[in-house]
Amino acid sequence: ALDVSVSRVSSTLCTTQLAIAEKAILSGNAMIACQQERHEFEELPDDMGVDQPVFVDIRDRAGWSEDKRSPTGKMAALIADAALAIPATKTVDVESSGTCLIIGAADIAFSAAQHLKDALAVTVLLSPDADPGTGTERGYDVVYGKLASATGALGNFNIKIDAFQERIPGGRGVPAFTEPKDGAASNCDIVLDLSGGNPLFSAHEKREGYLRADPKSAEAKLSAILEAIQLKGTFEKPLYVRLDEPLCAHSRAQKTGCTRCLDLCPTGAISPAGEHVAVDPMVCAGCGMCSAVCPSGAISYDAPPVSAIFKRMENLATTFRKLSKDAPRLLIHDETFGAELIRLSARYGKGLPVDVIPMAVPALAVFGHAEMLAALGSGFASVCVLVSPTTEQEGLPPQVEIANAISGREAISVFEPSELDALDGFLWDGANGVSVAQPVLPLGTRRQVTRLSAKALNEPDAVIGLPTGAPYGAVDLNTEACTLCLSCVSLCPSGALTENPDLPQLRFQEDACLQCGICVNICPEKALTLEPRLNLADEALSQVVLHEEEPFACISCGALFGVRSTVMRITEQ
Repeated sequence: ALDVSVSRVSSTLCTTQLAIAEKAILSGNAMIACQQERHEFEELPDDMGVDQPVFVDIRDRAGWSEDKRSPTGKMAALIADAALAIPATKTVDVESSGTCLIIGAADIAFSAAQHLKDALAVTVLLSPDADPGTGTERGYDVVYGKLASATGALGNFNIKIDAFQERIPGGRGVPAFTEPKDGAASNCDIVLDLSGGNPLFSAHEKREGYLRADPKSAEAKLSAILEAIQLKGTFEKPLYVRLDEPLCAHSRAQKTGCTRCLDLCPTGAISPAGEHVAVDPMVCAGCGMCSAVCPSGAISYDAPPVSAIFKRMENLATTFRKLSKDAPRLLIHDETFGAELIRLSARYGKGLPVDVIPMAVPALAVFGHAEMLAALGSGFASVCVLVSPTTEQEGLPPQVEIANAISGREAISVFEPSELDALDGFLWDGANGVSVAQPVLPLGTRRQVTRLSAKALNEPDAVIGLPTGAPYGAVDLNTEACTLCLSCVSLCPSGALTENPDLPQLRFQEDACLQCGICVNICPEKALTLEPRLNLADEALSQVVLHEEEPFACISCGALFGVRSTVMRITEQ
């Protein structure tokens, strides 16, 4: 089906037939269609000095199923997906010299310090009311104080401590300490929190370099200590998102507009920075919600880029539809929980139906309404997002609501299985649905792909009402209240609202409107309101006049300036 050569069938490539695999990998053109013993095959290229082979699972995801229909089209689609060249994720080096701050009660913190002092440069922070006679060990530092704040991530934590006291080196008797000092600042590479209190960071499990363990659990403490030892050296930190500041619609002239990414970022990596937002790449954990909700594309997922996700879906749908008359269904899942659930279903359950095409993505939350609609536009009849217990789900429901509103049916669903049988029941009992007759090629920005897919799913000139918060829509103008001051024009971040330099006119291009709300916030007459909708008519791509008035001619030179009604109102007053 893919016009590629296939080796003879083998049964034990990972053991007695390993020589066959070695020969294929050495050729530099190997694709291995089993994942179970992947680690065995990954070691071979390193020993032989060649590139890693391509891995694709067509057994658990396609071959092992109770479905009696031919899996050829599905297998071909999965192989075609694995063969796609995906851009490498950009990274930055993070240096950790091993300076470690331990927080917790004296006995617990000292025990951890004893284990870490030979591998890391350890400082123990005790509360101001701790016994000053404790901590005479010379293998690590002991300080007293109250942790006031902590920012940063692995390799660059910034710590501030109030009531800070250091031990004064001495000899006999209880050690002396410096006078308490507020606002003491320091840096460290690793923070080991054994306090048992509230975490220092939101979404603390995603903060690299911050290790938090229950002080009552010996196993948890040991696990954190072992992990801390491994955090010394140089590490590659993925750069998950790309920020294009001029496109950001956060604010203009201190008037706040879009805050979608700020409202959803679980780690606090995104912060206001004037007219745009800033992203701290060291804190960003790569959940992708910011990319899914950004109305302008100022923040875009880049590990891999969104365009690669579009290409993968189009490739999967096209390959499958060439070889099967069934309407394919897309199952989006993560690379850990979802992938394991599919493997368990293949071994102990019914397996996936032939028409269900699984697609693993690095971050489920990045799969927003644009990606969902791109899947439908590419030829999938429906999309199911298989979430895991660790999935950031706050941003998913609004994205599903927008996508279903645009598609005109409940084509998108989110499913969180409580057990293996629940997944089998959901997939096998689900309706196949109908895919578009003429699939689209999802190229361009997320907004462009959304509009392209929407036109394939609806009537050409449809105007689709959308829920509040959708990034598409019009502005309604109260012409009786509008004075054509054009303050909205001067602050519109996308250029949707414009003026006519020759006449008193307010113009609007609906396709460019981000529904950020800056125009509503800045209008002194409160004449503007937002109307979330997606207008598929061609008129949405061009400028229309919302309001215009007669210009006033200077009584001295006759030059046109201002608005006649405004000048007359002034003269009357």
